[in-house]
Amino acid sequence: MAKEGAGGGPDWNGLLKWSLAHGGDGTTPSRVLSEEDRKWFMEAMQANTVDVVGRMKEIAQICWMSYKNMWNPLIWQMAGIRAKAAEVVSTVVQNNPKSQQLVMESNGLEPLLTNFRSDPSLNARTKALGAISSLIRNNQPGLAAFRLGNGYAALKDALGSDDARLQRKALHLTQYLLDNKADRNVAVELGLPNLMVHLASSDDSGVREAALGGLLQLARDRTSAAGNTLPNQDKLKDILRSRIEGISAMDADDLQAAREERQLVDYLWKECYDEPSSLREKGLVVLPGEDAPQQPPPDVAGKIFEPPLRAFAAPRPSPREDSDSGSGKKNPPLLLGP
Repeated sequence: MAKEGAGGGPDWNGLLKWSLAHGGDGTTPSRVLSEEDRKWFMEAMQANTVDVVGRMKEIAQICWMSYKNMWNPLIWQMAGIRAKAAEVVSTVVQNNPKSQQLVMESNGLEPLLTNFRSDPSLNARTKALGAISSLIRNNQPGLAAFRLGNGYAALKDALGSDDARLQRKALHLTQYLLDNKADRNVAVELGLPNLMVHLASSDDSGVREAALGGLLQLARDRTSAAGNTLPNQDKLKDILRSRIEGISAMDADDLQAAREERQLVDYLWKECYDEPSSLREKGLVVLPGEDAPQQPPPDVAGKIFEPPLRAFAAPRPSPREDSDSGSGKKNPPLLLGP
């Protein structure tokens, strides 16, 4: 085993001296290690290194087993623990294909969907939706299991809820699903566009922006039959007009905060009605200075050298022209400098 140093940790100084003594300086042949020395060296290295990939797999498995234990009847009433467990799962699987695969192999999506559909705690339900969203993104097996597990019905219920936080998360997942043609058709058949039209007039700015973003995706879909992806065109037009009036009445601070909504309303109006919105006519789509490039730093050196350089670059008469002028004078050489 590796010896410990004075502070109780590995004796790194001793290991270094041992390595130098047995490794040589390259001028002498290296000594052949005995089996005992080789064993000691391997134990020392293994005792002080961490298998990061293996450790992450262990953590993912532990987190998922902890979440599965939430279904134990003894702790069923602990909604806070169910919510926290879903939050941990969401963090572990986000943008992590290996962790996503582990959760899918453990049939992890099923209890998440159950909690999302029917958990009595709204917070636990919202956290379960966040975990589902992280689990099925860029994960085809997870996406297929979501469809088979009737996830769209639960998503529709979430969009129709009264909680803005749950609505926002449901809209963000809906936007991701709309990128796929098959999922887009399912969403249209279930009437999700109608719900998004309704949510475009929500009192919550985050809900409005997410709903407008989803409607814009549908409006830009040129593969569906006309009028199929965006029903209730009259209602949508009334809502957009109402939002234009609300935006037009905002003060400067509110206009800055509503930048994304301003642009979404204008883009959606243009896609649906093939004309610019009145926001563009009023100059409210892009406010002065919003997209202006950053000003470069002052050019101190240029102020000193610019006049001589310009004079040097200016066209001058040829020597022949000089001689023809009859002046007989030659221009003095130009000296650059302050």
